[in-house]
Amino acid sequence: MVTISHSTPAIERLLDPAEEFTTIASGFRFVEGPVWNSADRSLQFNDIQNDARWRWTEADAAVLTAKPNRIGNGMTLARDGSLLVCEHVTSSVVRELRDGHRELVAFHFEGTYLNSPNDVVERSDGTVYFSDPDYGRWDHVVGVHRRLELGFQGVFMVPPGGGETRLVVARDEFDQPNGLCFSPDESVLYIDDLHGVRAFDVAPDGGLSPGRPFHAGMGDTDIPGRGNPDGMRCDEFGNIWCTARGGIWVLAPSGDLLGIIETDETSANLTWGGDDGRTLFICMSTTVRTLRTRVGAAPLTIRSGE
Repeated sequence: MVTISHSTPAIERLLDPAEEFTTIASGFRFVEGPVWNSADRSLQFNDIQNDARWRWTEADAAVLTAKPNRIGNGMTLARDGSLLVCEHVTSSVVRELRDGHRELVAFHFEGTYLNSPNDVVERSDGTVYFSDPDYGRWDHVVGVHRRLELGFQGVFMVPPGGGETRLVVARDEFDQPNGLCFSPDESVLYIDDLHGVRAFDVAPDGGLSPGRPFHAGMGDTDIPGRGNPDGMRCDEFGNIWCTARGGIWVLAPSGDLLGIIETDETSANLTWGGDDGRTLFICMSTTVRTLRTRVGAAPLTIRSGE
């Protein structure tokens, strides 16, 4: 059975504590960016420290599909069935079309190259939002060491159909912005960084209001432990599931902590999928695991690709 710390009665409406993690793939260095496609019932994910992409199905298990893959990190399936990918090597967000072609979505801001886009989401009208920390430019194994050019780590948007990249938060809003997810009605965009999650109201034109604290104290920088806030998803009732220190933090729409699902490896990202949309796929460092939940994803986190 899973171990849930700081649990409240509300967590059991979302997850049966008797459930257990199931490992569906292993042997990686650091897995990230899981995305479910219900059209072919497949999960794609990146092993960023091995510069590789994998595709898992129940029939074939995990199959290597690309190596190298420009150190792809966060991914999302767009409404038109294309795949949006954040690439560390190229400092770009790209769109991979179903016919195999590749298009640039964003690679610079006001004439200066981006740092290294990390995570990406798409609004229902096709607006693309992405975080841009500088991890992919560090002298370590998840990027290519090169000088920083932009001078800050921001969150950006690209309008439907493409266009100029627009900064949607203050330049000093974040130290290292990372995971993003929408509320079910798209009225709020949640963004996390090293410390916790902030919430931003979304305007009709796609702009964001000034951020407000949502939940803090979730990272190694606050209390020594395993992992910082990283990937996150919103469930159908508006609860936020965020990988962070020690496991998966489940936060109510109010920002209150409902419980922490503990993991024995650093959890980096997660997404819902499966035939009924209630299987949570979690990237945990060297393994990909599943956990059955009593709740499904918010509509934006699972798409048919058709």
